[in-house]
Amino acid sequence: MYEDILLATNGGVASIRATEHALELAADRARLLDDLDIAVERKATLHALFVVDEAAITTYPGDEYVDGHEGPEYGFEDLGEETLADVRDRGAKQSVTVETHLRHGTPEETILAVADEVDADLIVAGSQRRPDEYRMLVGSVTERVVRASERPVLVVKTPVDETGEPVA
Repeated sequence: MYEDILLATNGGVASIRATEHALELAADRARLLDDLDIAVERKATLHALFVVDEAAITTYPGDEYVDGHEGPEYGFEDLGEETLADVRDRGAKQSVTVETHLRHGTPEETILAVADEVDADLIVAGSQRRPDEYRMLVGSVTERVVRASERPVLVVKTPVDETGEPVA
């Protein structure tokens, strides 16, 4: 079973189901061990990671920002803090220990570095359907993590409609 699970989240549509799944995995560890009456540490730790993508910040000219504290990185940091707080709150409701990590860097490299840092047994990441042209040109962070990771990676797919909204 997984003791340290790393959830890579960006607060987007694809992260919603991935977050739910990661929380269930962490909560299931305690339930399974209770059912088996095994006397070991029952809690899994969910490490929730939000990466502020440095490439997105440095490519934005930010001409309208005059105060150094108004740049686009602060918007990404705010989104990251809100996203991580939501994961932490949801984890508390399920009695899951959640440690949050807000980092700056290249998303796939940072995800792999944090996985090593926390010695993750599993990386959980979301994915949504994108047009083939998009995937050929840009690819996805999740795809790059799957290719580069030496650790198990669980990809949680989120079906979306043509507008990018999740399909129930």
